Amino acid sequence: MSFNNSTVVIVDDSSSVRLFFERAIEPLDVELVMFASADDALAYLKINKPALLFLDIIMPEKDGLTFLQELRHLPLHEDTPTVVISSKDYAQDRVAAKELGVVEFVAKPMSTKAIEELIVRYTSPI
Repeated sequence: MSFNNSTVVIVDDSSSVRLFFERAIEPLDVELVMFASADDALAYLKINKPALLFLDIIMPEKDGLTFLQELRHLPLHEDTPTVVISSKDYAQDRVAAKELGVVEFVAKPMSTKAIEELIVRYTSPI
């Protein structure tokens, strides 16, 4: 198992959101690892602990909150800083996310500045 204090993981089925993150982190000295599905991300996260995880709620096979619930059962990820990103800003999603230890809930469309600030707050340079 490995922890990297400069790795940021994105789990979002939208290719445009993944492209947004690629562009947003360009000026930052971090490693970006992206997944289009929760299941693909889970295989990686079983053995890797990123400094920060960005997680979409609405995804086709498995929604982000269900995925996060599974992730929190892994000792490696009981406290991994997680930011939920969603195009739907529902109060019940915010409550569920908070119960799962989410550090921020960001509504889409996202601001590059807000994302950069979150990444800088939770990562150390490579």
